[in-house]
Amino acid sequence: MTLIDRAAGPTDDMPVPFLDLRAVHARTRPSLDDAWGAVLAHGQYVGGPEVARFEAEFAAYCGARHAVGVGNGTDALELIVRGLGIGPGDEVVVPANTFVATAEGVCAAGATPRFVDVDPDTLLLDPDAAAAAIGPSTAAIIAVHLFGAVAPMEPLAALAARHGLALVEDAAQAHGARYDGRRAGSLGRAAAFSFYPGKNLGALGDGGAVVTDDGDLAERVRGLADHGRRRGDRDHHDRVGRNSRLDTLQAALLSVRLGSLDAENAARRHVLAHYRERLPASCRPVDVDPRVEPVVHLAVVRIPDRPALIAALTAAGIGWGVHYRVPCHLQPAFAGSTGAPPRLPVAEEAAGRILSLPCSPTLGEDRVERVCDVVRSVS
Repeated sequence: MTLIDRAAGPTDDMPVPFLDLRAVHARTRPSLDDAWGAVLAHGQYVGGPEVARFEAEFAAYCGARHAVGVGNGTDALELIVRGLGIGPGDEVVVPANTFVATAEGVCAAGATPRFVDVDPDTLLLDPDAAAAAIGPSTAAIIAVHLFGAVAPMEPLAALAARHGLALVEDAAQAHGARYDGRRAGSLGRAAAFSFYPGKNLGALGDGGAVVTDDGDLAERVRGLADHGRRRGDRDHHDRVGRNSRLDTLQAALLSVRLGSLDAENAARRHVLAHYRERLPASCRPVDVDPRVEPVVHLAVVRIPDRPALIAALTAAGIGWGVHYRVPCHLQPAFAGSTGAPPRLPVAEEAAGRILSLPCSPTLGEDRVERVCDVVRSVS
C-alpha cells in the first residue's frame, strides 16, 4: 500500500488542508518522541552528537561528501556565497521566479542579484536567459530547484564552466529530487537546503544545511556560521562570521524524518499523477523535464481565472497557495540594488496564473478527487 490510502479520506464536507503536518508527523510520532527524549537526557542542545550524525546522513543521502547544518535555508545561501568569496562588486544570476530568500542570500553577502527569466514550460531557470545575463561582474549562477523539480543542470553546468562561474543549487524545495539519476545537492559547487517545517524534509522549527563535495568550502561555511571561528578553537576568529547553527533537537528530529522521506516523496508524486489525470484541460500542472524525478514539493497549476478558483476552493474548505504572486525582480526590496526592473515576460505572465493545490504525502485520492471536482466546477 502506498502512503495514500483512499479509505482514510474524509467525507465531502470536511476541509482539505493545503499541507497536513499533523498527519505527516503522526506516522513517526513515537520515534520523534524518542529523539526528543534523548536530547533532553544528555542536555547538549547546541552542537550535540545528533548534529554530526544528521550531517553525515544527509550528505550521504544527497550523494555528497559534506553537509554543514545551519540555522535556515536563507543563511545557507548567504554562507555559500560568502564562502565562495563573492561579495560587493559581484553579480549572481538568479531566476525571477523564486522565493525572495534566493536573492536575499546574495544581497546579504554584499553581491547583486541579476534577475533573469524562466522556461515557459517548467518555470525554472532558462539557460539561454542566464547566458544572456553574464557579464564581466558575474561570479555565479544560482539554479533554483523550484516546486520539487530540478533546474536544467546539464546546460547550466556547461555554461558555468565556459565562463568560469560557480554553479550553486538552491535546493530548498527539492529534498531527494533527481536529475539524470543524481540527487539535488550533488549537481553544483554547493547546495543550500531549508528544513522549514513545510518542506519535504521539514524540522519542527527552522533549520538548513549546506551540502558540497568541496571540503575547503565546507570548512569556510562552518567557520562563518560559528562566529568566524577556527575549527576546534573557541578563542580565535579569523573572519567576521555569524551565529547560524542547526540545533541538536532539530538535527535529531530530522534524522527521524529522513528515514521516511523517499516514501513520502513517492506519495507526493502519486498525488500529482492523480491531478494530471483528473484535472480539466484548462488547469494543467506545470511541466517537468523528463530527465527529472521530482519530489512535488508543490502541486502548481496554471489557470485562466485564479480569483474564481480561489473563491471556490475557499468556499469548499480546500487549502491553496500562490508561489509566487510577485516575481523577485518586481519586489520593492531589490529596486535599489538592481536599478530599473527588467522586462521578464514569462515570469510575469506566470505570476498572474499559477496556483498551488493541496499536496500532502498523506492526501487520500478521495480528497484529490474532491479538489478536482471544485476545479471542474469553475472551468
